[in-house]
Amino acid sequence: MSVPTIVEVQGRKLKLTNLDKVLYPAAGFTKGQVVDYYVRIAPVLVPHLAGRPLTMKRYPEGVDHEYFFEKNAPMHRPDWVKTAPVWSEGNHRTIHFILANDLPTLTWIANLASIELHPSLSLASDIAAPTMIVFDLDPGPPANIVQCAQVGLWVRAIFDHFGLQSFPKTSGSKGLQIYIPLNTVPLNTKTSYEQTKSFAHAIARLLEQEHPDLVVSDMKKAVRTNKIFVDWSQNDQHKTTISVYSLRARERPTVSTPVTWDEVEQALKKKDAARLVFEAKDVLARVEKMGNLFEPVQKLKQKLPQLAGLAAASEKEAKEEDEGVSIAAESEARPRPKKTTTKTKAKSAAVKRRKL
Repeated sequence: MSVPTIVEVQGRKLKLTNLDKVLYPAAGFTKGQVVDYYVRIAPVLVPHLAGRPLTMKRYPEGVDHEYFFEKNAPMHRPDWVKTAPVWSEGNHRTIHFILANDLPTLTWIANLASIELHPSLSLASDIAAPTMIVFDLDPGPPANIVQCAQVGLWVRAIFDHFGLQSFPKTSGSKGLQIYIPLNTVPLNTKTSYEQTKSFAHAIARLLEQEHPDLVVSDMKKAVRTNKIFVDWSQNDQHKTTISVYSLRARERPTVSTPVTWDEVEQALKKKDAARLVFEAKDVLARVEKMGNLFEPVQKLKQKLPQLAGLAAASEKEAKEEDEGVSIAAESEARPRPKKTTTKTKAKSAAVKRRKL
C-alpha cells in the first residue's frame, strides 16, 4: 500500500490515499488520474453540482469489481464538507446528502473512489422544484448512439416548436441525454416534478406514436430490441441522472460529455458512433477549446409549456399532414431562440411526422 499524500486545496488539507491503484484495468487508469481529472475539470463541473444533493457511486476496487451507491454523507467526512438534509419517504428517515460546492469537496469525493457523480435535478434549497427536464435516450442493442442521435434531433425539434432551447450530452455509456433548462425557482413560477414528469412522458409517447419502428416509451426490456427507449421517468425527485462531466465506470474512462447539435447531426449523417465517445483527456481538451457547452443548463430561464399546448400542437400537425407540415418543420421555419453562451450555431432537422 502506498504512503498517503497530504495536499492543500484552497486552504483545506486532504489526505489522498492509494493514488497508484488501477481503477480502470483495461486502460491502466489509476485513482490518481481519477483525482487529477476531477481537479482539472472542476471549474466547469462544480457549478453543475453546487447546491444539489449528490449520490456517489463508489468503486473502491475498480470498475471491474463491486460498487455501491452512497447517499448519506459518511461519518468520517471533514467538518467543512457541506450537507443537506432531505426526507426520504422510502427510507422513512432524513438523508444527509453531500453538496459538492467547491474544489476541496470534489477532491475529497474523488479520493473515495466515487467514480460516478449523480446529482439531483433540483437544488437542496427547493428539493421539490426541478430546474430542468431530462430525456435519457437508451439504445437497445443492436441500436447504438447513432440512432439516439436521430431521436435526439426529434426531441430538439419539438422543443424548438415551443421556443425552448435544448442541450445534448453523451451519457458516457451507450446513449445520449437531452436537457431542457427551466431554472424557474421563484415561488410564482417554479415547476414541480409532477409537471415535468408528465410532460416528458407525453413527449415520449408522442415520439413512440410517430416513430414506432425506432422509439419506445415503455421501459420493459422485451420491447426495446433495436429501438431507443426515451426514458422520461428520470424526472423524479427520488431519481438522479449522471452528471455532466462525470466519469463513467466503463472499460475505459469515458465521460458524460456535452456536445453541440452539429456534432449530433454529423454522427447521424456519417453513422459513426465513435464521434460521440469521449474519454477524460478528450474532455479536458474540449473544454480548453470550446468552453463549457452546458453552461446554459445551469443559467437559462425557460417556462415549461402546458400539456394542453402539446396536445394542440399535435392536433394542428395532424390536420396539416397532407401539406407536409409537422412540429419539426414549423420549428425550422420560425427563427430559433437566440443562443447566448454556446459557441456553435445549431442546425434544424426537419422531421416528417405521422398522424397521431
